[in-house]
Amino acid sequence: MQPIQVHRTIQIPDLLRISRYQKAPELGPSILFFSGGSALRQMSRVLKSYTHNSIHLVTPFDSGGSSAKLRQAFDMPAIGDLRSRLMTLADETITGHPEVYRLFTYRFPKDAADAVLKKRLRELTAGRDPMIMDVPNPMRRLIRTQLGYFQDAMPADFELQGASIGNLILTGGYLNNHKHLDPIIFLFSKLVGVLGTVRAVVNDNLHLAAELKDGTRIIGQHRLTGKEVPQLTSPIEHLYLVDKARIELPVKSVLRKKNRKLIQRAELICYPPGSFYSSLIANFLPAGVGSAVAANAGPKLYIPNLGRDPEQIGMTMDQSILRLLSHLRADAGSDCPESRLLNFVMLDSRRGNYTSLPDPSLMNNLKVRIIDTELISKESAPYYDPKLLAAALLSLC
Repeated sequence: MQPIQVHRTIQIPDLLRISRYQKAPELGPSILFFSGGSALRQMSRVLKSYTHNSIHLVTPFDSGGSSAKLRQAFDMPAIGDLRSRLMTLADETITGHPEVYRLFTYRFPKDAADAVLKKRLRELTAGRDPMIMDVPNPMRRLIRTQLGYFQDAMPADFELQGASIGNLILTGGYLNNHKHLDPIIFLFSKLVGVLGTVRAVVNDNLHLAAELKDGTRIIGQHRLTGKEVPQLTSPIEHLYLVDKARIELPVKSVLRKKNRKLIQRAELICYPPGSFYSSLIANFLPAGVGSAVAANAGPKLYIPNLGRDPEQIGMTMDQSILRLLSHLRADAGSDCPESRLLNFVMLDSRRGNYTSLPDPSLMNNLKVRIIDTELISKESAPYYDPKLLAAALLSLC
């Protein structure tokens, strides 16, 4: 059967289309996001009321915060962003499992003593803690099993202060499943009723590395974002992956077949706002991502950051668009046309604080169209309004 391209006039927001999705979200569009950062947290919570088919590919390369402690203790990929997106998409209605949601989002107090927290963990694992007792079987038994694997493997000096119970369950499940993420992500999704699909873009236990314009070499995602350490003073020239055991050499990671299918079949691919390199571009480093994007005949959309991203030192929006395309084309092939990788840039030039705006002549050469629409409200300023952003994306599907 020969594919036929059909073009239509788009109205943003398309209230009729949005209303239809809200009435039957289980039949909603498959919008794929390359991001696990906090920038999409509120929008994802809005989106699940309109579609249960959104797809979220998250990088497991984080090296800061609570993920760092778990990675150091268990030599594993980062799971913090995965857990966060899973919980954002969890069913919070009466048909969901509120007692499981409460347990998975609970964090141990930061000021409690080690002995107190370790006793609390033992009570949870044994099924005697009130929070776990609220969870009905068989879910309680499944959760206790994963916590048991974590507890048995936990180093004696591991600090539980501020630890997320959800992260401990994911870690236990990772160990229980012979260090594979997919089985525990699947179980976690079922336990909290995730209304969408969340996956690590790859399961590899790797770290981000960057070469800066001044020749400096940086190892570790947390050293790029400017959140836990001082911000970069030189632009990023080259981003790549390294293994902890061989940090001096770049390593290859390969996109899995099932994630390739998700990318190829999505109705809309979105490159969303967030840390430009560590949250977005990092998704394109595994081999196969760029070619999978190019194989999808649907629209691809970039939503630029508002304000100043510490990772985009001195970059104009044009440069960001070109850098995005170059990373995708590195895998898709140098002869891959831009139209297979990017079709739209969506922004709000009237209300948004951007470092610059796209050059119309460059966009014309790239055959990229600008969608300039209301994405920022008085209540959300200076950030994107999650409801307006979700409505705009849904209108394109």
